[in-house]
Amino acid sequence: MIDFGIKDIIDIFLVALILYYIYRLMKVSRSLNVFIGIMFFVFVWLLVSQVFEMRLLGSIMDKLVSVGLITLIILFQEEIRKFLYTLGAHQRIRSIMRIFSSSDKHKDADKETIMPIVMACMNMAKGKVGALIVIERSAPLDDIVETGEIIDANINQRLIENIFFKNSPLHDGAMIISGKRIRAAGCILPVSHSFDIPKELGLRHRAAMGISQDSDAVAVVVSEETGRISVAIKGQFQLRLSAEKLESILTLELGSRH
Repeated sequence: MIDFGIKDIIDIFLVALILYYIYRLMKVSRSLNVFIGIMFFVFVWLLVSQVFEMRLLGSIMDKLVSVGLITLIILFQEEIRKFLYTLGAHQRIRSIMRIFSSSDKHKDADKETIMPIVMACMNMAKGKVGALIVIERSAPLDDIVETGEIIDANINQRLIENIFFKNSPLHDGAMIISGKRIRAAGCILPVSHSFDIPKELGLRHRAAMGISQDSDAVAVVVSEETGRISVAIKGQFQLRLSAEKLESILTLELGSRH
């Protein structure tokens, strides 16, 4: 008689949940065929070693699995990092962590931080000056900062506009803002390969989407072609923003960064 209890149901559910999230991750990163191949190999391995109990072939496949696991970690380290970050950034997980956090930092976004960004974006939008501003939240962006030029200056409207001026050597890269400081400019961001991004949006928008998928940062984009302002948050775009809407979004998102 088969002993099948509540623990087995939970076990099956958790395995199915893990496989579902891995499937979603592979689909986004265009590695779905690799995932299907891995699942087929695992199925054959279980069939050979558990069902038919073929000792020789089973032992060979056991060795391949042990070595293959290390290989998969090396090959898919970026996808694994994204998966773990997504897990840690989940709203319920973060709510639990806040219970154990003794931090008493204020949650209200500083207008002195937000308004120079909003005003600079509006001026650049009028002149159709392209810009990409990434505002760091809880996830550090030190690796991104290292790809650009260190600025380490107070947030200033004129400084932002000068950095993104068309003849500036740093205008093509991204500006990284952390706390109340402009940390770096001319930074290189990971580019999203998502098919959901509208075709009329350019490379800046894909870079903004990429950093918003890899971290909890807020990415503000000013289009050089249309002058429209967009914001990318958690892999989602908010397009064609007015000054009031941009200020509202930044106030809401940056006010909940701690």
